[in-house]
Amino acid sequence: MAIDTTTSPSTPARAQLDGPRLSTRDKLVLFVLCAAQFMVALDFSVLNVALPELGTDLGMSRSALQWAVTAFALPSGGFLLLFGRVGDLYGRRKLFLTGLALFGGASLLATLAWDPASFLAGRALQGLGAAAIVPTGMSLLTTTFPEGPARDRALGISGTLLSLGFTVGMVAGGVLTDALGWRSTMALLSVFALIVLPLAPGLLPESRTPERPRLDIPGAVTVTTGLLSLIYALSTAADHGFGRPDVIAALIAGVALLTAFAVVESRSQAPLVSLPMLRRRTVAWGNLGGLVTFSMMSTVVFVLTLYLQETLRLSAFETGLVFGVQGVLSAVAGGYAAKVIGRFGARRTLVGSLAGQGALIAALLGLNAHTWSVWLATAAVSLAGMCHLGAIISYGLTVTSGVPDEEQGLATGLVTSTQQVGITVGIPLLGVLATTSGDLLSGVHTVLALDATIVLAAAALVALGLRVRRTAA
Repeated sequence: MAIDTTTSPSTPARAQLDGPRLSTRDKLVLFVLCAAQFMVALDFSVLNVALPELGTDLGMSRSALQWAVTAFALPSGGFLLLFGRVGDLYGRRKLFLTGLALFGGASLLATLAWDPASFLAGRALQGLGAAAIVPTGMSLLTTTFPEGPARDRALGISGTLLSLGFTVGMVAGGVLTDALGWRSTMALLSVFALIVLPLAPGLLPESRTPERPRLDIPGAVTVTTGLLSLIYALSTAADHGFGRPDVIAALIAGVALLTAFAVVESRSQAPLVSLPMLRRRTVAWGNLGGLVTFSMMSTVVFVLTLYLQETLRLSAFETGLVFGVQGVLSAVAGGYAAKVIGRFGARRTLVGSLAGQGALIAALLGLNAHTWSVWLATAAVSLAGMCHLGAIISYGLTVTSGVPDEEQGLATGLVTSTQQVGITVGIPLLGVLATTSGDLLSGVHTVLALDATIVLAAAALVALGLRVRRTAA
């Protein structure tokens, strides 16, 4: 018989209401959930520097290589909301374990791929597994650790590893590809799944809503196909521009389907997404902050990668080291995030983090063609990464705080959908200005100026929307 943690106060974390100290079992639960999130974050970046070698080995053209990324992004972003709700209704633990098993098997298939079709099939199945792991893992975390210091600390650690996973992936991808070949990047993910999967069943409690309403099929179809269309359009536009007929058609279809989803949800007795939840100020403005921090920081990483390799002539490994410093400082910041949020509150921390991220991105406008600029790039992007991490953790807390346990899957599904869309949307919208510019350095400066302006404007809007009178830097 399944244990419903939404009504039972007997989980170990329930004893942590008065302080952030976690029991041994709490730490093991947190390790399993965070290791799974880290594994998915690693997958976003570990393959990037290996793409040229992968294309040569499997006979994929340069234009076809974008599908190595798109094949993962489509299902991982498109099915997040659906799987978050399925976990709410039928058991988050069961879906989390299913996602882990699928992700591990798909990583093995990608490792052993013998042609482009088998590799892309592995990547698509990885994305499907990630779509099950991320929202259910976040829901298990927020229903296991109650609001207060325990949840703040748990989300702080989770957010740190999410940010660190993306950065470590860039460094590890270069090291592994140079030493063992591109297949080792996919094998690493198989190893992660093999470590986490045997531990999870004995540690994670089952968690689902007390009632079992029917799944909103029309809502599931419209939102999933709408997100798939939108992510396909943005991912393809990153490499081929917005003028292609398939990109235009996918954008129109995505907007139309998401509009239809809103209409369906307004009339459904058991909606996939509660429209009153979307009208919560904390959900709406918190997700705006999350969308901006992810999209704009992913754009900075993209254009700085081009700048460091093509303007300063750094190698892929040296470029990875620059972002490795960012990862280390982000990990340090994660250790203090819970204390900062505990003192200033999640809303003020979100606004202050966005303001800091925008100001430090603006500092990157001082970059030029001289080699000393690598130090400015390292310092500014690392400090901006610390603010970015603060925004990640505080926006997750802002969105999920005050949401009933039975709707945590919906709330965390929105959080993780915002992450995926944010990572996907920034590069095609702004990064293309750098890649199409006749002078790369001038293009990078244009992108950074727009990026900083958007982040600072978002900080002001979120402060106004959440009625934050004084912000903490």
